Amino acid sequence: MQSAEAKFNKNSLLLALRRYSSAVSDMEQTILLPSLLRDVPSDEAWDCEAAEESCRDLYGTYQLLKAIRNTVESNLGLLDDHKSKNTVLNKTLEPLLDTDPEGLFRFHLTGLFSVMIDLTKKTQSLTEKYMDIIGVAN
Repeated sequence: MQSAEAKFNKNSLLLALRRYSSAVSDMEQTILLPSLLRDVPSDEAWDCEAAEESCRDLYGTYQLLKAIRNTVESNLGLLDDHKSKNTVLNKTLEPLLDTDPEGLFRFHLTGLFSVMIDLTKKTQSLTEKYMDIIGVAN
């Protein structure tokens, strides 16, 4: 029997989404006391630049990574709400959609694939940091 990952190309977005979801599940199973991450500063710039105030420590990052996974897996309606609120962006994209929808799709697909790989690495890094905090060797 073929594994779930074997049926997708290594550059498949579905595989990237599954890997991210799996990394978050591993993180949740490893991090038994998320409160230990409170007030532990994050050493990655992405955590504080675009994220909200609640994401300035590793606990906030932990919560953010779980929320993203939940959105990816089930709450796509939230994305529709955000899209409808951002009408200025929608209006600036309309000419691009009319001229080259396939090119625009490829651009966004590549970007999403890159983001999912980055989020997976950040999730794995957070899990390793937690293990360091509690003194467990990898």
